[in-house]
Amino acid sequence: MSAILVIVIVTVALAIVAGGVTLASRRAQARARRREQLASEATGHRQEADAHAAKAQELSRDVEAKRQQAGEHDRLAAQHAEEAERHAAEASAQEERQQREGRAAAFHDEKATEREQKLS
Repeated sequence: MSAILVIVIVTVALAIVAGGVTLASRRAQARARRREQLASEATGHRQEADAHAAKAQELSRDVEAKRQQAGEHDRLAAQHAEEAERHAAEASAQEERQQREGRAAAFHDEKATEREQKLS
């Protein structure tokens, strides 16, 4: 009976060892698949990151161009505002002169009418 017991023990031990080797192999394969999956995902994210970085750099150039244009428009707007104030002041001064000239014309027209009446 001891020979049978030894055979059973050896068989059970071999089965346990075989099961452990199979389990370890499956775990190693699962880890390898997970590493491949993670490497693939990392590559995809790296490509996306590169694409977004390129777009951000392009947009940065566009932003700078727009800021320069805005600055130029601000400068032109200030210049136009100054010119508008100057033109408004000139128009106001000419309007006063026009009114004076109109009053002078009316005065002289009245005097001319008086003189013409004295002639008659």
